[in-house]
Amino acid sequence: MVNLVKSGVIVRDNEPIGLFGGGEINSEDVNLVLNRVKCAVAADGGAAALIDSGRVPDAVIGDFDSITAEYRAQIPCDRLFPISEQNSTDFGKALRSICSPVVLAAGFLGARVDHQLAAFSTLVRLQDRPCILLGAREVIFHAPPRISLDLTAGNTVSLFPLRRVTGRSNGLEWSIDDLVLMPDGQVGTSNRALGSVTLEVDGPGLLTILPRAALDQVMQAFQSGQTGRWPARAG
Repeated sequence: MVNLVKSGVIVRDNEPIGLFGGGEINSEDVNLVLNRVKCAVAADGGAAALIDSGRVPDAVIGDFDSITAEYRAQIPCDRLFPISEQNSTDFGKALRSICSPVVLAAGFLGARVDHQLAAFSTLVRLQDRPCILLGAREVIFHAPPRISLDLTAGNTVSLFPLRRVTGRSNGLEWSIDDLVLMPDGQVGTSNRALGSVTLEVDGPGLLTILPRAALDQVMQAFQSGQTGRWPARAG
């Protein structure tokens, strides 16, 4: 459901929402997302990939500096939501304007490293907006307070902190119990699943990187509501 309300939420749904960016994205990624969502939102120039696939976005959100006039003309005016401020990226503008159990986002990884770093920062800054970034080989998401996944033994499970984080794990070859993870200290890349994995985190700030094949399990975990949710960050 698309609506503009005083809270700043433009798109709200009780089911997952797809979000498309203007970075590297192919038809396989577009179809993968569209097969898992009913509502498709574009962050500015991400509208092009949707329209090229034959789908008109349900909403386009951003500062509109990258969507071309050709694509913009194909979108009904009531689906265009310009946000002119320049203190956030189009990904941030769109994600903060969406309310759903989880957002599946494609077109935000694989192009420019600075854009990828900004996307990771947005995942943590908008900690109350669960979002899964779809990459060429991995899926990346901000770890919720608790998540359990039935992974295949040997799957790579990488945990990268963007701030000081502590937590506990079951089912990892190298437990994170009693560790203090920090971006300039101990990190948790290239860990491995022994099978089912449970991760509990004491606070926000930890990125989780899993094989792309784990996407549906991660989506189901967020949809179930058993992961918990970080509160909105003040300011």
